[in-house]
Amino acid sequence: MKTISSVVEHYIKTKPFLLNSISQGIINLTSLARIMMPEIEKELGKDVKQGAVVMALKRLSEELDFRINHKISKVLRNIGEITVRSSLVDYAFVVSETLLENQARLISEVNKNKDLFYTSSRGVNESNIVVSSSISANVEEIFKNEKRTHRVDDLSSITVKLPQVNVTIPGVFYYIFQRLAWEGVIIHEVISTTNEFTVIVHDKQIDIAFKVIKDLKNTEDF
Repeated sequence: MKTISSVVEHYIKTKPFLLNSISQGIINLTSLARIMMPEIEKELGKDVKQGAVVMALKRLSEELDFRINHKISKVLRNIGEITVRSSLVDYAFVVSETLLENQARLISEVNKNKDLFYTSSRGVNESNIVVSSSISANVEEIFKNEKRTHRVDDLSSITVKLPQVNVTIPGVFYYIFQRLAWEGVIIHEVISTTNEFTVIVHDKQIDIAFKVIKDLKNTEDF
């Protein structure tokens, strides 16, 4: 059975930026309730009082304050090492029977110089490779018979080490990427492991992206 509280919660959860603003207490709940009223009434099939919607929003904001804010801020304060690399190139290739074999050839070249950057990710139909620009000629040669869908130069990476508890707290990545989005940072690639993730951005945006992530370590309960 649908209730005002359940409909209000569903409405808010489908609008992530609104969800975060409520949790920070920067939205006038009475004004928001007034805007939500038509959709809430349509969903319930009956008239509802604005005060009831306001109360549901208040309860939700109090719950969010603990469920999201305190837990996520604790993880962010414990962010570990942040590593930045520049002069990177991002390639994308269509998955083929020979792609893994050619990647093995490339890794063999990368292993000759430990200072080189290399990372890759594989989807169902496409595989991405991000490397230091100094070995881009090797990539071009090794993968010359593969179908390349794009190449992007002048990129940088930010690799962040997260505390192990990050895998048990929902919303950690959402909050990080939301902050980057608010600053207009365009993310070309995201590569992650269990307790570490790397974002690839354009060189011209690396400073602001680094500042956003670094500032997260100093965050208080938000």
